[in-house]
Amino acid sequence: MAMVTLQTGSTPPPLPEKRDPLAGMILLSAEGQTPRAKQAIEITRNALKRIRVAMAKEGISPQQGGLRVGIQGGGCSGLSYSIRFDSKARERDRTFVFGAGVETPNDPSGAQPVQLFVDPKSFLYLAGMVLDFEETLMRQGFNFINPNSAKSCGCGSSFST
Repeated sequence: MAMVTLQTGSTPPPLPEKRDPLAGMILLSAEGQTPRAKQAIEITRNALKRIRVAMAKEGISPQQGGLRVGIQGGGCSGLSYSIRFDSKARERDRTFVFGAGVETPNDPSGAQPVQLFVDPKSFLYLAGMVLDFEETLMRQGFNFINPNSAKSCGCGSSFST
């Protein structure tokens, strides 16, 4: 036999607290951008370190090339993130410059800034996003913390709005 408890009174039960996905992260704003601006992209120190290491490994100069971040159709949720190195920005790209003078552990660049390139179409979906790099026992890779994402798949590489 199941027991049911009825509550009387006007106090509703407390709502579960929303967990802040950015709690404890050190965010870096691009040059000329206001921190936490809705029309900006930010990265974490972990992402800055990993971008620098990967660029050095690929032989890409921070003065010339950068990381291209974008979206494309596909994936189990409708849109998927794309990330790759590019030798230069395209004509209509938004270019974000991060980390000038910010040292990271084992920094092969000597605290040089890195560039992120975002095409106009992708920026519609990525504005306000934070790019992080996560390294745990279970997972290693870039993590897109995107306020424009209504739902995402289990692996985190695709989303829908």
